Amino acid sequence: MTALQTTILENINSPADVKKLSLNEMKILAQDIRQGILNRVDKVGGHLGPDLGIVEATIALHYVFNSVFNSPQDKFIFDVSHQVYPHKMLTGRKQGFLDPLNHPEISGYSNQNESEHDHFMIGHTSTSVTLATGVAKARDLKGEKYNVIALIGDGSLSGGEAFEGLNNASVLGSNFIVIVNDNEMSIAENQGGLYKNLKELRDSNGTCTNNWFKAFGFDYIYVEEGNDIETLIKAFESVKDSVRPVVVHIHTLKGKGFEKAEQNKEWGHWSIPGLISQNLSPSGGNAPECYETITKEYILNKVKEDPSVIAINAATPGVFWWDKEFRNKLGKNYTDVGIAEQHATGYASGLAMNGAKPIFGVMTSFIQRAYDQLSQDLALNNSPATILVYWGGISSADCTHLGLFDIPLICNIPNIVYLAPTCKEEYLRMLDWSVEQNEHPVAIRVPASNYIVSGTEDKTDYSILNKYKVAAKGSKVAIIGLGDFFELGKQVKEELKTKLNIDATLINPRFISGIDEDLLNSLKSNHDIVITLENGTLDGGFGEKISRFYGNSDMKVLNYGAFKEFNDRVSMSELNKKYHLTKELICQDIQKII
Repeated sequence: MTALQTTILENINSPADVKKLSLNEMKILAQDIRQGILNRVDKVGGHLGPDLGIVEATIALHYVFNSVFNSPQDKFIFDVSHQVYPHKMLTGRKQGFLDPLNHPEISGYSNQNESEHDHFMIGHTSTSVTLATGVAKARDLKGEKYNVIALIGDGSLSGGEAFEGLNNASVLGSNFIVIVNDNEMSIAENQGGLYKNLKELRDSNGTCTNNWFKAFGFDYIYVEEGNDIETLIKAFESVKDSVRPVVVHIHTLKGKGFEKAEQNKEWGHWSIPGLISQNLSPSGGNAPECYETITKEYILNKVKEDPSVIAINAATPGVFWWDKEFRNKLGKNYTDVGIAEQHATGYASGLAMNGAKPIFGVMTSFIQRAYDQLSQDLALNNSPATILVYWGGISSADCTHLGLFDIPLICNIPNIVYLAPTCKEEYLRMLDWSVEQNEHPVAIRVPASNYIVSGTEDKTDYSILNKYKVAAKGSKVAIIGLGDFFELGKQVKEELKTKLNIDATLINPRFISGIDEDLLNSLKSNHDIVITLENGTLDGGFGEKISRFYGNSDMKVLNYGAFKEFNDRVSMSELNKKYHLTKELICQDIQKII
């Protein structure tokens, strides 16, 4: 694999080099950067459309701002990191996009450990204005002078923290610049009244009386040609060193330079490896049966039976495969609240309390943003909403998108019933019970590993809470395998039989949020060791509940899961070895005790 050859970009090693370019050279540089984005995303995946659309603005920002030296003076704070690739290429990290050997060295997100030109590690949304407000206030307190620029876009304005940040930033009374990248999209379509005002501003070339940003107290300028470098340079020069907070609203094309991403902006938002080089169409075709497809089928059928059922998501329908066809079929029985998980949780509570049956799909990394709403709006009121938590588990993901923390977060809130199915049959039974019951808020951790079909109908009455299922009776060692780690439990049971001649008991707990005291007590009579397996962090997790139960007894308990740490793109083989999450290592641990 060879590195991608470019013309102008190969000579750009810092923002100081950008300042030496002519306008024509900057246009060629924009083409080079787009090739770098396409090259990296095709090899390792990543955000595509947002980065392609912000290329010219990034070049103009580095041309106008910063010092003439390599060291940054003016500070750029990026939101979500959907739009950070061009910035990385202009700040000494181009090889992470041009050379396959260097792809792993550079993350897909803003990361201050990579460069002094990045000021935060950022992977969640609506944060840039808030973070930049703090940076600007600290600058003012220290009596320093430089520009602070917050870049926000891709639907991030609808997040509650963006509102809060704008509210505080508008009264700073000093230099503060917000670049609003308006590409007419969130991850999917923009949602909500705010974006109607952005359209009104676009249609009026920024002159309409109704101006959301001016209402906050910002000065405001509008740039229709948000992908024209010369126009952007003039706009940025006009606000450089401003002494008041100002918004520069730029209209850009998401996916610019890659036709398929321009035509289907939702499809082009984020790409898996190979989509570009393999010339795959945006349609995607028919998918094999999996947890995502059976969920869609369940919701569509349920809505036909009961018009009070409604599906909710917070701007990430692609995570659950809730495509446009699915959304159109649901019609009024579907709400995308935009990037606003807090609102989505409270909205689901309100729906449930007034007799509707909400199903809120959310990615595990993003449910963290709604902790207070889970506790106060939902659980304290015991609202019988259903939350489907996707992508939970130990992974080699970037540190900003780890799925480790949902179990401790959710299972320790009173009233919430958190369930962990091990197969299709259990999942559908849990889902239908949750939708039809009206006693509890229920969260279901949708398995993130292999799609398992048991072939046996699940007839469990999940209204009888915290009753575990003994899948195989044995003695000496009891294995409690939670959710998609139940399969690992099966492997451990077989290994114990083969290596140590121990016929272990295998338990499927199904309930994350509670313990089966009767069953756990019964194990004391003929078991010496209980091991727990959970696909998440151990601290505050499921296994600790079991350890605490046995704390004043002679039962030895071993908890297996992840340590409390932020891993950044660490391979699964390394993590499994580190956490002893293989049948061989677990068996060795048990053998040492025996």
